[in-house]
Amino acid sequence: MTERWEPAAFRARVDAVLHRFVADEVDLLAAVDPALAPVAEQVEAAVAAGKRLRAAFCYWGWRAARQPESDALLRAAASMELVHAAAVVHDDLIDDSPLRHGRPTAHVALGGAVRHHPRAPEAARSLAMLVGDLLMSLAGQLFATSGLPAAYLGRARPLWAALARDLIAGECLEILHTGAAPDTAASLKVIRYKTAKYTVEQPLLIGGALAGAGERLREGFSAYGLPLGEAFQLRDDLLGLFGDPRHTGKAGSDDVRGHRPTALLAETWRLAGPDERERLSALLGRSDLDEDGLEAVRDVMRRLRTPDRVEHMITARVEEALAALRDLDVPAPADAALTALAHSAATRRS
Repeated sequence: MTERWEPAAFRARVDAVLHRFVADEVDLLAAVDPALAPVAEQVEAAVAAGKRLRAAFCYWGWRAARQPESDALLRAAASMELVHAAAVVHDDLIDDSPLRHGRPTAHVALGGAVRHHPRAPEAARSLAMLVGDLLMSLAGQLFATSGLPAAYLGRARPLWAALARDLIAGECLEILHTGAAPDTAASLKVIRYKTAKYTVEQPLLIGGALAGAGERLREGFSAYGLPLGEAFQLRDDLLGLFGDPRHTGKAGSDDVRGHRPTALLAETWRLAGPDERERLSALLGRSDLDEDGLEAVRDVMRRLRTPDRVEHMITARVEEALAALRDLDVPAPADAALTALAHSAATRRS
């Protein structure tokens, strides 16, 4: 790679690592028994596409610590995308989401493989859960076999436990708060643990730990990564309800039908009067919610200007992240790349 940040070239390199590694692994899985072919297909599908942001943050955590370009580091960074793939499969299963990237989610796609099963829907969900488990295992394997020296890997290994613990804590908090009275502070805590940490902060810290980053740089990574990760998820919440499904690749009604604890909903509830809360209560969590009901929720939000409030929250967090970056003495290529990543993570359409 050149010193200039080229996202498309980076994605292509990460894709090549992931697709080659996963293809070898699913060949071994399918060789156990031909019946496993549909499961193997879903493992491959889970890593078929993506923005590769988590790999990018890990890579630039390494480069910000003044380490050189490294193919072994790229493999280690690519393992972050397998963590994400596992989280997505599990998240879709928990939320019962039908679509991801415009394609059926794993538990939906695997329905055809278990038509004969006496409890086919539950069996398909069980298979999807195991796909997610395998992807998380493969993430650790790719990281450990990246080719980096054992001493480097040892510096970063404790961060993997923190990553898994925080991610699971966030998922559990989302489940525990789903359907409860919306609360902005609780929603922001879910965002921090479910998404912000493993999307930005922890990949940066892992890249930095591999590189032997000092305490000041690690603190700067957290000061940059946490608000930016929150901005990323806040954008996701807005896109989930107000984005174009042709770009997002996801069903636009998921958060409302699931009565999920998004900050967008929490801010709407906080500002709503008695009549508006009564209207929302009649619509949230309904599995049979149609497009008219969904538009009614959007109308309440627009009247209360909560999408604008969330936009302000995103802007404030991106500014906080960039201010933290300016305080760090990192090489110019890393500064430019992390600045560009901050803007792209918060202004995307999908």
